[in-house]
Amino acid sequence: MDNYEKLQKMLDAHPSTAPKSDTFIEILKTLFTPEEARIALAMSFKALPLSAIAKEAALPEETARTLLEGMADKAIIYAKKKDGENQYGLVPVIPGLFEFPFMKGGGTPMHEKLGKLWEKYHSEALGASFSGNPTPLMRVVAVEKSISVKTRVHPFEEVKRLIENSSYIALANCACRVSVAKCDRPKDVCLIFDGAAEFLVERGHARKASREDAIDALRRSDEAGLVHTSNNSQDRAAVICNCCPCCCTVLRGRTELNHPHAFEPSSFEAQVDGEACTGCGVCAEERCPVKAIVMNGSTASVDTEKCIGCGLCVTACPAAALSLVERKEIPMTPQSIAEMGIKAVSEKGRLDDFMKIMQK
Repeated sequence: MDNYEKLQKMLDAHPSTAPKSDTFIEILKTLFTPEEARIALAMSFKALPLSAIAKEAALPEETARTLLEGMADKAIIYAKKKDGENQYGLVPVIPGLFEFPFMKGGGTPMHEKLGKLWEKYHSEALGASFSGNPTPLMRVVAVEKSISVKTRVHPFEEVKRLIENSSYIALANCACRVSVAKCDRPKDVCLIFDGAAEFLVERGHARKASREDAIDALRRSDEAGLVHTSNNSQDRAAVICNCCPCCCTVLRGRTELNHPHAFEPSSFEAQVDGEACTGCGVCAEERCPVKAIVMNGSTASVDTEKCIGCGLCVTACPAAALSLVERKEIPMTPQSIAEMGIKAVSEKGRLDDFMKIMQK
């Protein structure tokens, strides 16, 4: 087994997975030089001190520093300082190896090559493997103005609250729309928070954003018919993606691969007021990203089994005939990102491998 195959196996131990594939090995060879792949094997998904990584890789510290800094500049690992010492950690496939290199906007021969490889990998292996089994890593967050003030809403379901509770915000290009390029919806609406956000800004892959910038990104996303998704936990938002059904990994797990656990729907579902509906068809023809709404004659009808509770139909209805109501069976959201990750790797039979990497 060569170092690229070993690195694939390490990355596959993460909750987001990296299933075995010749296509993924080609992706790794495009992103990592042989020397970088070798030192990556000495790392963990938690940040480790430079000295510890150099010792594990049997490399002089200056050699290790040069390699690790170059990898961090490419955003194929992450870096931070703790107690004055540089620390470095592996990034998973999603969000990480796929997204970060595209956040500057792509457009180079390398990005074109990677875009084709990632697209092939998504359809042949990654899309199904990333999906929950049954715990999804991502969930839909409803457009805030689509929820009635009378409706009970938990803090982790309020997209503005997710922004307000973050200490640092970055705004970056959507890697999915940059790489797949099947639509012209806004790209600069990918929100990253806290430590990962600081890292991406420092390395030039994102820009620092104010809370007002973040709210504006949500507004523009709603207008463009993009679905808010975030990590499937109650504690904090690591990211808020604004997804289209034609390019984005998360939604395409449902729209193309038909995986029932590609992501968790929100706690709400759309409901039609038949008397108010004018039959304009905007909800069915322009807004619903999963085709959960159809026109029965001159009235819209919602298939609640398909509905993901994004609220895009509500905010675009000119007759105010649509609303979001709480589901009878509300999805159970893990308390924390750590709990979500442990549940996911346990369900996928990778817990032991994951813990070995995290115990370095």
